[in-house]
Amino acid sequence: MRGPLGAVIGRYPSSDGSDQMGSIIKHNRKCRDLVFLVIFIAFWVAMIVNSSFGFNQGNPLRLTYGLDYKGNVCGDKHANPGLRELELKYWLNPNQVYQSGLQDTQFKLADARSICLIDCPVPSEDTLNWVCDYPEGDIRLSTDDWIDRNYDYFEFLTPEMRNSSLQLQGPCYPVIFPSVNVYWSCQFIARPSNSSLKHWQQMGGVNINQDMIIDKSIHRSINSQSSVLKRYMADIGKSWPVLLVCGGIVPLFLSVIWLLLIRYFVAAMPWITVALFNILIVSVTMFYYLKAGWIGNDAISPIIGEHDPYIRVVGRELHHLRAVAVFMTFIMVVAVLTSIAVVRRILMATSVLKVAAKVIGEAQALIIFPIIPYTILAIFYMIWFSAAFHLFSSGQVVQNNCNLNCCAYDLASKQVNCDRCCGYSIRYTPHIGVAIFFHLFGCYWVTQFFIASSKTVIAGSVASYYWTRGETSGEIPFLPVFSSMKRLIRYSLGSVALGSLIVSFVESIRFMLESIRRRLKVSGTTPNNWFGKAAFHTAKFCLSCIEWTIKSVNRNAYIMIAITGKSFCKSSAVATDLIISNILRIGRVNVIGDVILFLGKLCVSLSTALFAFLMLDTHRYRSAHNKISSPLFPVLVCWGLGYVVATLFFAVVEMSIDTIILSFCQDSEEHQGTAQYAPPLLIETLNDQNEMQRLTQGPNDIP
Repeated sequence: MRGPLGAVIGRYPSSDGSDQMGSIIKHNRKCRDLVFLVIFIAFWVAMIVNSSFGFNQGNPLRLTYGLDYKGNVCGDKHANPGLRELELKYWLNPNQVYQSGLQDTQFKLADARSICLIDCPVPSEDTLNWVCDYPEGDIRLSTDDWIDRNYDYFEFLTPEMRNSSLQLQGPCYPVIFPSVNVYWSCQFIARPSNSSLKHWQQMGGVNINQDMIIDKSIHRSINSQSSVLKRYMADIGKSWPVLLVCGGIVPLFLSVIWLLLIRYFVAAMPWITVALFNILIVSVTMFYYLKAGWIGNDAISPIIGEHDPYIRVVGRELHHLRAVAVFMTFIMVVAVLTSIAVVRRILMATSVLKVAAKVIGEAQALIIFPIIPYTILAIFYMIWFSAAFHLFSSGQVVQNNCNLNCCAYDLASKQVNCDRCCGYSIRYTPHIGVAIFFHLFGCYWVTQFFIASSKTVIAGSVASYYWTRGETSGEIPFLPVFSSMKRLIRYSLGSVALGSLIVSFVESIRFMLESIRRRLKVSGTTPNNWFGKAAFHTAKFCLSCIEWTIKSVNRNAYIMIAITGKSFCKSSAVATDLIISNILRIGRVNVIGDVILFLGKLCVSLSTALFAFLMLDTHRYRSAHNKISSPLFPVLVCWGLGYVVATLFFAVVEMSIDTIILSFCQDSEEHQGTAQYAPPLLIETLNDQNEMQRLTQGPNDIP
């Protein structure tokens, strides 16, 4: 049975029965849900151990650059020889590339002999160019001299070495095909240089295969799912200044501006929010169309640097952008139609936001409080992203297990060696996948934990304001925000950990089920009969409803945790009972207020996405070393970070409304329908006859 909240957090009679009033919000509090706080701390320790594994085993360079035939990562200054500026992977033997592209072949491109270069070689118009292996043994050249000579020391070779080179066994190999830099790999173009080929034949070189297969073999490797995923992760690392500005500074600035506008221009903000939302979602969708090549000539290209304009190379990234553009079109249409429908309820939203504006005006520290969890999360995200890059690249570099005939001249042993012709690959063990999933889940749980903590602090501050009639007395701290924060840290961190864990767990289950659905769809094993499809979509809908319900219950549970100091489960029960008892009173108001706040969050996050598009469209991220493969992932990450920041700051308004309404409902129940603790600032709004009819019955029911 729910007890009177006034006796818990308001002014209540002292133990001797006199009229002397007791303390505020400090009555009968204990540490709650300590087991889940211990679990959360243990989870943090496990995340530190998990991240240390990534830092020890990972190398983020693997996300961008390939491996040479020695197992070195191109661009790695610690390799042997040092490859600091040698970032492009080049396959020396064109016949091996051709062979790897044949159907039913045992030869894989990963076993073809490859080295790291600064730029992709091109055939000569009047002679034959050579690309020779790393200088060692009797080749008395430094790496710098080798680079200055365009990787060519053919003139220094002995007759034996020259004959081996003419057999495509090295140490020097002819440049017959032009190549272009495609995502830091030299993509062969299947149009051999007639002049170079003629010189090669005159020198007695072996036959070189000519076919489109030589194009497709490398292109297939570059566009594999694992390669694309690595490039997406590398894009996030390369665009860290964009994430810092558009995922951190811009949403911080916009969120504070939005709160100030709510404080001083509350009547206009719902209209501004709806109009701005429509403009931003159309703008972001148009940017996706622009980068997908459906508008203008600014489509993303997998080719890095200058190249022959007649060469057309298309990567998976472009297809992904086009798919997202289509999805964004659907979202844009639905969002615009929904916002038009919401316009009819704008007046109701304005009356609800007035309540929050009044509270923010009295407790102005609420506006700047979210900077505290924002700073903590910003530090956490910087460490988390760094650990994520290392975890995603923490596979072991191992030599392939192959039984092939691919002899090559070994400069160290001064002979042709056919024993070690297998290349190197990065092997990912199953425990790395588990570590990555654990890392992702940890990020979501920690984010939910700090958002929940912020909401609980705000709810406690607003409750202090409400249950003392908005008066400033000696019993109320000068800064109720910090008093509420102290109560949270001392008593309720375990309850917050439990609530955030429930949300994270349900969201993770939904994500895994969605991944399974996509895999089944790709493999063609989804149910084809109407009953199977209906059951599948019903399960998906029910899970979404459960997720929404849990998030809603959690939010109100945090209010009751801040007010009563009870455990999470008891607070959820009290909040649910109070909501059900007053569903007609608060249901419609909460829905409209939540819609406007949700649109506000989307305005901030869409603005960050728009700024991210503009920053990524500069020369820095479109060419050379810092070129990103696609703006898709950096923009989505900025969008997500912007939404998290907006959620932290908009919780001030969101929790103010919910706390005030729940407190008002409880106050009314305790005092036979007449709220006794509502401060004068709120009575003007909540006790207005027309306003009360709108809150309890809705505008259509007013006679």
